[in-house]
Amino acid sequence: MPTTKTSAQIHPKNAATGALIGLALGDAMGHPTEFADIPSIQEAAGPWRQMELPTPAIVTDDTQMTIAVGRALHTAGSDGHISPIRLQRAIIEEFVRWYDAPDNNRAPGSTCLRACSLLKSGTPWLAATQADSKGCGANMRVAPVGLVPFLDEEEQAGAAQLQAALTHGHPTALAASDLTAHVVRLLANGANPTVLPHLLRQYAHANRMRYHERWLGALWKRGPGRTPGAFIARGWDEVLAALDRLDAALAAPSPEADPCLATGGGWIAEEALATGLLCFLLFPDEPLTALRRAACSSGDSDSIACLTGAFAGAHHGVGAWPVAWSERIEYRRTLLALGAAWDR
Repeated sequence: MPTTKTSAQIHPKNAATGALIGLALGDAMGHPTEFADIPSIQEAAGPWRQMELPTPAIVTDDTQMTIAVGRALHTAGSDGHISPIRLQRAIIEEFVRWYDAPDNNRAPGSTCLRACSLLKSGTPWLAATQADSKGCGANMRVAPVGLVPFLDEEEQAGAAQLQAALTHGHPTALAASDLTAHVVRLLANGANPTVLPHLLRQYAHANRMRYHERWLGALWKRGPGRTPGAFIARGWDEVLAALDRLDAALAAPSPEADPCLATGGGWIAEEALATGLLCFLLFPDEPLTALRRAACSSGDSDSIACLTGAFAGAHHGVGAWPVAWSERIEYRRTLLALGAAWDR
């Protein structure tokens, strides 16, 4: 039987490239299935294990904003160092460019649109951010933060939370973004998927009261917490509750069932993380199956699948994805350029 040619036959692991291509592939697969129930998806696309990449392979704002974050990181860290003010300026510039772009027509989230409109008008980001929003727009774009090799742990956490905070100011959006970037970093560095939930719980508990004031300034004052620590702890507690649901789903796995039934529809940040992780961890050695499971889900399928693709790509590298698929994905050249810079 002929085998599917993958780029692993040409290149080594290249985790950053694998994560970015996987994210975009998941986004493109989940784009036409978002908002649909499972029977409707399978009526249109066939059995979920046989789903194919759409033609053309068009992505959504998830990939567009991931590229914006990636470009900002590249600009702010051009000398191998990064600071909150440089990253803040670079991301705002990229977000406003995305907001004005003619191809920003993929049904972007209202939170991102409102916040970016205010940022474009010159409103300071602490006033522009939507402080009550913890939508998945906060962390569907954060994967590049976990792929930049020169960030230390504090910089990675601060950058992940800052990129979320510019539009989504809710503490759960910050915590979920931080943990999503941490997942990508762990997998890119070779972490065993079987111990991943334990490592994530450890990280969440260790950072539960840690407020990154250098990156977030006085954002905590826009929330209900009386102290910075109480503010961010609320977010980590909701993320830990999502990890509880993930653990329960993995203890009694049901790969043929809609993953959203176990860990949520992915419309909010902690659920997007948990459901994207569930799809990856159900099939850690089968990246295409994981991607298809994520795309065939009843919730925010494009965001769930883009996170699943980022996790699988970080773990397996660029060889996870068929060349025939990766060659067709929208924004391929940009994704490959960002990935190559960090893989070097």
